[in-house]
Amino acid sequence: MLNIGENHRLIIDRETEPGLFLKNVEGDEVLLPNKYIPENFQLEDEIEVFVYLDHSERPVATTLEPYVKLDEFAFLECVETTDFGAFLDWGLEKHLFVPFKEQVYPMQKGHRYLIFCYLDEDTNRLVASSKVHAFLDNSDLTIKPFEEVDLIISNKTDLGYNVIINEIHLGLIYNDDVFQPIEIGDRIKGFIKKTRKDGKIDVTLQRPGYRSIEPNAQVILDKLQENKGFLNITDKSSPDQIKSVLKMSKKSFKRAAGNLYKQRQIDIKDDGIYLKQ
Repeated sequence: MLNIGENHRLIIDRETEPGLFLKNVEGDEVLLPNKYIPENFQLEDEIEVFVYLDHSERPVATTLEPYVKLDEFAFLECVETTDFGAFLDWGLEKHLFVPFKEQVYPMQKGHRYLIFCYLDEDTNRLVASSKVHAFLDNSDLTIKPFEEVDLIISNKTDLGYNVIINEIHLGLIYNDDVFQPIEIGDRIKGFIKKTRKDGKIDVTLQRPGYRSIEPNAQVILDKLQENKGFLNITDKSSPDQIKSVLKMSKKSFKRAAGNLYKQRQIDIKDDGIYLKQ
């Protein structure tokens, strides 16, 4: 079976006027239009293609790589709005449709949106939804505390940023744990800070607990080297000052600085910290 919205490795079966007909081992066929035919090929060669519906709603193959595939998230630009919905640029000739009912807010041309691509079972068409949280599930967690995970920044809230974890779960990075510029749609690494009984997940961009001491200690050492061995920061400095200079919380700074002091790599004085020579 040739699944819409997925890559397939197919066999070149025959050449026709509109293009090459490709088939799988079960004998299912799909057309690769002339514009996508490779310069050199032979019948029975294998070729990897993406299968979707063309403007006539017929399955068609392309050698182009779309920005998003079936059951994936992506941050795409809206290129057209109509009375029926919006259309997004996903790297293919036919744009990706977003019905009105699948838009959190009415989309606007030229703006980018985080979406999930799924197959509409009623029409057998690939469509997108900006209601991305509806496609996440925290009922059966596949992660554990302190684990490193892949994140997609979803949206800003009063508490911080909602994030998509491993394209499966919904989590939250609290404002106090954000020490670097992040934007909606960013794909970054993070760590599971805590899982709650109600299924909610706290996420941090720094390795949590004592596991963060060594990386944060290195940040302090690097910054000291950049500033000729001195930083005008102590445990009495404000959290904002520490965040601005070191991109970490005051609590993380105190742990890391204490570790460096015990290792006799720094001196801590009233006016700041000094790198030992």
